[in-house]
Amino acid sequence: MAVPIQTLGDLRRSGFRSRPVKQEIRDNLVRKLQAGERLFPGIIGYDETVIPQLVNAVLSRHNFILLGLRGQAKSRILRAMVDLLDERIPVVSGCEIHDDPLAPLCASCRARLAADGDNLPIGWLAREARYVEKLATPDVTIADMLGDIDPIRAARAGLNLSDELTLHYGLLPRANRGIFAINELPDLAGKIQVGLFNILQEGDVQIKGYPVRLRLDVMLVFTANPEDYTARGKIITPLKDRIGSEIRTHYPATRQHGMEITRQEAWTDRTAGTDGAGRAANDSRVEVPAYVREVVEELAFQARGDRKIDKRSGVSQRLPISTIELVVSNAERRALANGETLVVPRVTDLYAALPSITGKFELEYEGELRGAEAIARDLIRSAVGNIFTGMFDGADTRTVVEWFDLGGTLPLADSTSAADVIAQTRGVQGLGELAQRAGLAPGAAAPLVASAIDFVLEGLYAQKKISRSDDRGYSAAESAPRRPTRREEQTMDEEIRIPSGKKKYYN
Repeated sequence: MAVPIQTLGDLRRSGFRSRPVKQEIRDNLVRKLQAGERLFPGIIGYDETVIPQLVNAVLSRHNFILLGLRGQAKSRILRAMVDLLDERIPVVSGCEIHDDPLAPLCASCRARLAADGDNLPIGWLAREARYVEKLATPDVTIADMLGDIDPIRAARAGLNLSDELTLHYGLLPRANRGIFAINELPDLAGKIQVGLFNILQEGDVQIKGYPVRLRLDVMLVFTANPEDYTARGKIITPLKDRIGSEIRTHYPATRQHGMEITRQEAWTDRTAGTDGAGRAANDSRVEVPAYVREVVEELAFQARGDRKIDKRSGVSQRLPISTIELVVSNAERRALANGETLVVPRVTDLYAALPSITGKFELEYEGELRGAEAIARDLIRSAVGNIFTGMFDGADTRTVVEWFDLGGTLPLADSTSAADVIAQTRGVQGLGELAQRAGLAPGAAAPLVASAIDFVLEGLYAQKKISRSDDRGYSAAESAPRRPTRREEQTMDEEIRIPSGKKKYYN
């Protein structure tokens, strides 16, 4: 068994060589590329766009910024950079800024090295502890970021205020030999942005105007909204000029990518937990049909393209994630109330997710006039219509529509049990056959059949072939008033004795 390295002498005898953090990250990236390893696992839809640019920035040893709207995985990408660090590195034991034992920066560590020599104790810092993240807010101070002079420490030790030993280090020095991430960079006050100049250009820090300098070894990474990251926004141009690479993120380009992200992030597997006595809380099983997932994802795409929704704010990928969770919860509530063990969401469960949907977008003036809930209902109807049209293209729906046109009604609610949905719709000719086109397997369970029937009905409603109200359920479509024929016009003229030269139409 190898003797653990505990002192500077042990470290030197091992042949260890220190590397700047950017070189370390570059070397580990090169090794992953050569081995064909997956880069940034869990980041979906960026393989051909964002990740190649990110790789180029790292290979160039650049500090970089990710520009994108909310919900585009910017923070997740920054946190994934930790995987490119060494598993652990040696540090001077007890040092606040994780000094390199072979080349310490701070005065305290240099004094200890002079006193202890090769007996200087060292510790090992894990990669997770080398990532420091700060959300930029207007109240952040220079002291928070860089540090400050501690007069009490100076008085107790009898030191001059300009002595390094009087420093209280901020977040940036404490990220030495690691990655320092600042989210929403333009929200930093201008004087704080000025304070980052020397870090990016010269690699040193000046605190409180005293000639105290620390040549920190740190990789700086940022995120920002493109709207703010302009000369007219909140970013100061000299700082912008010193950031090596600007990388643009984006929302999922395809519905399939969006569904993969939502499936990965959303909590839909409601595996039964246990109560305090160790008994199973319930034995329900959740199965989400593919068309429900597609409708939920299409909802986000519809919102991003709607002119009544603010494009500058964006529509986060959190919208479909939180929506599918509420859709499953509504289905779970229905199943528990009706004693069903198979939980299958329906398209109409999206209306139960309105509290989440309306909170995920900001409206333009035109949208404010209509109201967030009305806009959300329109988006749901458009999303259902798009998915239904794609799946049922060429399908003959006339038989079902005629059943409603002849006076048929279906008073269904989102709380109706699967058995009741099937029983009430059994007499609707052609509805069962259409439901089979939604991907039902032979002998499918009742909740799956009920969900498919619900999808067909909502699809016909989205296409305006039938009507639906929250209280009366489904019924015939409300047709536009018919224009009278010429003979009917003449009859009406005679009945109300209007001269033929002054005819008027009644709708």
